[in-house]
Amino acid sequence: MSDSLILAGREFRSRLIVGTGKYPSFQVMREAHEASGAEIVTVAVRRVDLKARGPENLLDHLDKRLFLLPNTAGCYNADDAVRTARLGREAGLSHWVKLEVIGDEKTLFPDTEGLLSATRTLVKEGFIVLPYTSDDVVVAKKLEHAGAAAVMPLGAPIGSGLGIQNRVNIQLVREAVKVPVIVDAGVGTASDAAIAMELGCDAVLMNTAVAKAQNPVLMAQAMKKAVEAGREAFLAGRMPKKLYSASPSSPASGLISPKAA
Repeated sequence: MSDSLILAGREFRSRLIVGTGKYPSFQVMREAHEASGAEIVTVAVRRVDLKARGPENLLDHLDKRLFLLPNTAGCYNADDAVRTARLGREAGLSHWVKLEVIGDEKTLFPDTEGLLSATRTLVKEGFIVLPYTSDDVVVAKKLEHAGAAAVMPLGAPIGSGLGIQNRVNIQLVREAVKVPVIVDAGVGTASDAAIAMELGCDAVLMNTAVAKAQNPVLMAQAMKKAVEAGREAFLAGRMPKKLYSASPSSPASGLISPKAA
């Protein structure tokens, strides 16, 4: 890719962000990460033993060249999310955080009120905050105003694999904010990732779509290509949509008459 993803002033070549959960083994996870070309991986702070080291510790199986993005998965209120982010920073993971404040246990939809509160607190404490949010334009603008380095609207419920169900809302969010927009949740296959990028999103974050594929490594490779293709299609600018076209694909002028032949 000729253009880079810029997050909080930091440059990344890949616009694909991947997770670390649900893989059949650490070996498959590592191979999938490599195949994806991703430079950023998310790690759930509450699911990692930050003190232990050894064969069962997730952190010891990650490529050291990858940029770790701790997340607050499993937090159901702002206070828990803030404490979890602080724990990750104190443990030396990062002062960056993918902020999750879950409001509904069944759908894992975000609690936007708690999300805004946690974002304001963590930004004041020097965190680079990337909040997982709804596809609400008003909430996206409030998060940007609160200091979020990006907004991460869901494309569909987490882990559903339904694909981008809210294309209009995603486009409206993209138009409403100046910070990067990263689709987070809902991607199921490569075409979903391409659609997210064609809508103008700056990146796509996924975990289950790769980890739960029948061949995670091959799916990671497909996702890499899809994100790149979608980005290039967006930059190229698609042709206008029409119900039909009165003009043939090939010009009629200059054709040899059948009689002349």
